[in-house]
Amino acid sequence: MQSVDNAVTDVASATKKFFKRVLPIMLVMLVCNQLNRSNIGYAQEHLHADVGIGAAAYGFGAGLFFIAYAIFELPSNVMMEKYGAKVWLARIMISWGIVSFLMVFVQNETMFYALRFLLGAAEAGFFPAVIFYFARWVPAGHRGKATAIFIAGSSVAAALSGPIAGMLLSLHDVLGFRGWQWLFGFEGLLSVLVGIAVFFVLDARIADATWLTAGEKLALTAAIADEDAQHADASGGKINRWKMLLNPQILLLCGIYFSVQLSIYANTFWLPSIVKQIPGTTDLSVGFLSAIPWVCAVIAMYFAAKWQDKAKSKRPLLVAALLVAAVGTLAAAVASPVLALVFLAIAAMGFKSASPLFWTIPQSGLHPLILAPAIAIINSLGNLGGFVAPFGFGIIKEQTGSVIPGLFALAAASTIAAALVYFLKERQTETAAGPAATPEEASPFAAAAK
Repeated sequence: MQSVDNAVTDVASATKKFFKRVLPIMLVMLVCNQLNRSNIGYAQEHLHADVGIGAAAYGFGAGLFFIAYAIFELPSNVMMEKYGAKVWLARIMISWGIVSFLMVFVQNETMFYALRFLLGAAEAGFFPAVIFYFARWVPAGHRGKATAIFIAGSSVAAALSGPIAGMLLSLHDVLGFRGWQWLFGFEGLLSVLVGIAVFFVLDARIADATWLTAGEKLALTAAIADEDAQHADASGGKINRWKMLLNPQILLLCGIYFSVQLSIYANTFWLPSIVKQIPGTTDLSVGFLSAIPWVCAVIAMYFAAKWQDKAKSKRPLLVAALLVAAVGTLAAAVASPVLALVFLAIAAMGFKSASPLFWTIPQSGLHPLILAPAIAIINSLGNLGGFVAPFGFGIIKEQTGSVIPGLFALAAASTIAAALVYFLKERQTETAAGPAATPEEASPFAAAAK
């Protein structure tokens, strides 16, 4: 009995150390990721003035990233399983940093398109690799918390990206470079340096962690192995990715996540241009004002996480978040520029809170060995919203001179996604009223692995 108690204590201690040591590293990686994803939103007008990239071309190039991301997500996932999450995360960071740095030299639309496509290919697999790393290090009872903190970090990163971009864009003609060249160059090199550091700082396996005691390593390894064994029946052995792609629940999740991504990336790439409509703004003030919706999102995600811990079902919370996003976006479409920023902050509180709420549903019902490829499918197909949103907004703005019709479309998409949540199945658990569910009932995705 004492040895069992010691094992429980060691697992708790090892998990606490993981949150203190490894999760901050993941959050730094996420900040670099967000900086390199969103920097073109702040450079848009400068690219138009210096390179001749118009609204439609900008929207297409911004979205082209996600086409490459979708194409290379599953192959990247396969390579990650072969080489390990540590090596693959370092590779992803270094390669996306190099491509982002090369944006310094963009001279025309063709180069812009090519580099955006390469950036998507380089970054593909980042999120599934992080989730897979969590699955190999964090017990199931704490994995949702780790994922929620990681996703919440994207809002912190987005809030930081505006002020950083504003300061870098202010370096006009310093050392002969334009502000937008400083933006891409600095943020690209930062990712390369962090990627190199990640290779040396992250541990590939629990056994390699010098910051864990021998007892903690043994207990944590055994806990993860026990969870894998308990889910063995649900995994069905060999993973069939094509069957997973045809699973109705996974397709439904892809559709809902597609809508969430529409809102996230429409705001990521077009929020600065909306803020610039406020009279008297500069590059620096636009950067700081653009941070407001993301700061509000961080606060909302904190409270959503607290409510999520107490909720038996995540679906009502997810529906509420999506409807808040819809109402905020709709109000922003008909408001003045200043009020539009206020309503977009409300919308951001909704669609950013929806993201961690969304991921608790597939994560609770998937075996860890199925988790990475399933999330790769949901993430890659759902991320196509990142193509549709900026490209659609670009065409709308070029044709009408305004992004207001795009905001109406976003509000409609969030409303439809809220309705689709009704059809999601959550994992069945044992209650006092009845026996535990079978593996098939417990995980509506289990059949996809057979």
